[in-house]
Amino acid sequence: MGSEIPDILSAEFAADPYPAYKILRDEAPLYHHEAMQSYIVSRYEDVERVFKDQVFTTANYDWQLEPVHGKTILQLSGREHSVRRALVAPAFRGSELEEKFLPVIEKNASELIDGFRSAGSVELVSQFANRFPISVIVDMLGLDKSDHDRFQKWYTSIIAFLGNLSQDPDVAAAGVRTKEEFAEYMIPIIRERRSNLGDDLLSTLVTAEIDGETMSDEDVKAFCSLLLAAGGETTDKALASMFALLLQHPEQLEAVRADRSLIDRAFAESLRFYPPVHMIMREPSEDVEIAGGVIPAGSTVTALIGAANRDERHYKDPDTFNIFRDDLNVTSAFSAAADHLAFALGRHFCVGALLAKTEVQVASNMLLDAMPDMELEEGFTPQEKGVFTRGPAELRVRFTPA
Repeated sequence: MGSEIPDILSAEFAADPYPAYKILRDEAPLYHHEAMQSYIVSRYEDVERVFKDQVFTTANYDWQLEPVHGKTILQLSGREHSVRRALVAPAFRGSELEEKFLPVIEKNASELIDGFRSAGSVELVSQFANRFPISVIVDMLGLDKSDHDRFQKWYTSIIAFLGNLSQDPDVAAAGVRTKEEFAEYMIPIIRERRSNLGDDLLSTLVTAEIDGETMSDEDVKAFCSLLLAAGGETTDKALASMFALLLQHPEQLEAVRADRSLIDRAFAESLRFYPPVHMIMREPSEDVEIAGGVIPAGSTVTALIGAANRDERHYKDPDTFNIFRDDLNVTSAFSAAADHLAFALGRHFCVGALLAKTEVQVASNMLLDAMPDMELEEGFTPQEKGVFTRGPAELRVRFTPA
């Protein structure tokens, strides 16, 4: 394609991918990246199709996810996928989420905020966003809170493995090691929980049954591993990104502070503007014509969510953060009918979307209450980092202690 097409493995891209995304959408909506051995699509309509069209399978997760998680629900298709999804989905929506897990979410947010409530300043990424969703998941599963640092280390290692686009052997080895350590930790707990059921998500998973089918110890372990990585990394970055954006747009922050029903709008728009996951891969089961070219069966396709969510063919003024935009449907933003792509779409739409929404609602309300006059520390500008997943490296905030 010539040297003008940006390389998504370059340092320039990692520093600021958005100009590169525009070049890709305009000049190379389908191109083959040699080093990644992947076809890359970047326009909204093409990324949407990759998520919705059943010809694009999740067979790529056999090598991308299984080495660190074991076989997960993401790799399954057809009846096997729908049965497994039906086993785990109830915990993440409706009355179970409201009654069982809302108190867990509130308790964890409150405990973390108590750590800096009277300090007058806080680094929101390390002191809150990094810890909050993992703490919630550990509590939901009924695991030992004192093992928090191990969970943090494991999920960081798993995410590094998934985003190892340049195939660094040390990162790959650390991911495989994590799988072994996590299995050694979890399998005995899963077996013990089968004999001593509690009122937690792990007990729900070990007893869940549809048409006489239950999940094996290995299934449950793989799901817990996936939950820690997917539920930790994404909510952590989404929450930090939303506050970084609001703090840089004080008039919108003021609007949200005055009317808390706008939190969902702010969250939906930040998912569009700064999605926590910038790329998801798929594998076509047959040759597919898309974006003016053909992707051969069995290839890897990289769908650039970060590019598609800024496509001017789909959104007005896409490079402006605006929680009041009228071309983003907030009502459907956390369902499989979403018109942003941050949670993917179709049958593999993120099962934890409503959990993430609930966590962000609770955390945002509590943070706004605890720091009513919060602002960025003087001279500090948030910087995003990451390629596969992306969010603020730091978020230094000052406020008058209540």
